[in-house]
Amino acid sequence: MASVDGEGSNELVQAQAHLWNHIFNFINPMSLKCAVQLGIPDTIQNHGQPITLSELVAALSIPPAKTQAVYRLMRMLVHSGFFAIQKSPQDQEGYVLTPSSRLLLKGNPTSMSPFLLAMLDPILITPWNFMSAWFMGSELNPFETAHGRTMWDYAGQDPVFNEFFNEAMASDARLVMSVVIKECKEIFEGLTSLVDVGGGTGTVAKILAETFPHLKCTVFDLPHVVSTLQGSNNLDYVGGDLFDSIPTADAIFLKWIMHDWSEEDCVKILKQCKKAIPTKDKGGKVIIVDMVMEDKKGSEHESTETQLFLDMMMMTLVTGRERNEKEWKKLFLEAGFSHYKITPVLGLRSLIEVYP
Repeated sequence: MASVDGEGSNELVQAQAHLWNHIFNFINPMSLKCAVQLGIPDTIQNHGQPITLSELVAALSIPPAKTQAVYRLMRMLVHSGFFAIQKSPQDQEGYVLTPSSRLLLKGNPTSMSPFLLAMLDPILITPWNFMSAWFMGSELNPFETAHGRTMWDYAGQDPVFNEFFNEAMASDARLVMSVVIKECKEIFEGLTSLVDVGGGTGTVAKILAETFPHLKCTVFDLPHVVSTLQGSNNLDYVGGDLFDSIPTADAIFLKWIMHDWSEEDCVKILKQCKKAIPTKDKGGKVIIVDMVMEDKKGSEHESTETQLFLDMMMMTLVTGRERNEKEWKKLFLEAGFSHYKITPVLGLRSLIEVYP
């Protein structure tokens, strides 16, 4: 037990500070959620120059009596790097956007606002309060402990949840594909057909179909996801179950799908993918966008922490996990693939090409 003087006393208060920092860490994302719901990023953007506190309050139609509360919210978010303070042409201090808050603008094609709002929705936050009960129970994951059904069943039965979850995935897809098309366009060269498995409302497939008019793209997802969606010249929607069969194509695309599933299920999915594509000499391959976990040190500590956060989220919401290269390799070999190539161009995630 720590003493109350000398080094022991210092260790005690440092330990308390460490605990407090993590106990209250939820305040950061909830403050950011509030800012997005109020429309603060777009209000700052539309102002055209640094916006003062009083101008921000007026533009948001917030009662003047709450000006000090807006100041305290913005002080928190400036500290966290989501906004910054600059002098206006009139030499007044005002708020401006940072690269992070620009990703929250509604008009931004790669806006992450839908993703943020979905991940912080009570439906996805509540399961975290059931984690200890899940450890002692028999349900698949804390989501099922909290809601009495799996997340996929919930989405199939609740149109509102299904819509905002699909929009969250679509917003992420737009950001990812903007990088993939810019940095890795060559991976789609030579392909005449592609199936986007678990492709939701078709964001990835639409981008690919527009970028490569010769490429026949098929979105393959659960029937309730695609039943009302209409295709176009080189874009089709097909409903089904990826564990039963996958439509045939030159390539199968799996964006943020594999981390949802256990090792056993991943092998089943990959085997269905292998059945759906031709041999390597005929251009067959599986293209995966997912995380390859690394133990990064020093300045990369934050990246490792985010990877661990996402791994815990997979445990809490579904039955999957994040994987390192050794674990990915094991899955590929068990499913009958010969080799793979990892291209780490997507920040926390990588692009993986897997060959029969």
